[in-house]
Amino acid sequence: MKVTSSEFVISAVGPKQYPEDGLPEVALVGRSNVGKSSLLNKMMNRKGLARISSRPGKTQTLNYFRVNQMLYFVDFPGYGYAKVAKTIKEQWGKMIEGYLKNREQLRFVIQLVDIRHAPSKDDVAMYEWCKQIGIPTVVVATKGDKIARGRWMQHLKVIRQDLNLRGDDSIIVFSSETGQGKDELWGEIMRRLRAANDQPDNENPS
Repeated sequence: MKVTSSEFVISAVGPKQYPEDGLPEVALVGRSNVGKSSLLNKMMNRKGLARISSRPGKTQTLNYFRVNQMLYFVDFPGYGYAKVAKTIKEQWGKMIEGYLKNREQLRFVIQLVDIRHAPSKDDVAMYEWCKQIGIPTVVVATKGDKIARGRWMQHLKVIRQDLNLRGDDSIIVFSSETGQGKDELWGEIMRRLRAANDQPDNENPS
């Protein structure tokens, strides 16, 4: 897809701050330092639009990015970082749970995992959480440029098995350095948005 406009809209801490224009939303979740900001910048053709922090756990809000006036990427706080205060983690949990369960504009989740490593307990818990709620998920294996292409299938097999990938959930190898997977991910996003629009009630499956 050709991106003609992309912009940061708001860092929201609750429903009262979420956009009210009704555009579909795609949430990005993943561990701290998995490459969410780098992926966002690559997908939106805007170097530095999503801030890449050297301090894991810094993002504490839901960051909204509008693309082509047609959808929002919603960047979640990174999970799995031990130095984040427990009280802040609890606040994140409530905010994220409320969003995932109640946000009508949410169409699906993009979950990022590092292709070099087996999914962590937090990765598995996040995927299971989405399945329990009934939210479709696209798994993106980041940092594809960090291992040889010939080893991708071996690593993807581990990710599929550990997450217990199911249903229509897909997995895509991505590299913010080379652009690997960018077109494939945009294709998957557009396919899923069209499918969601075709649902009679236009709501997440339960």
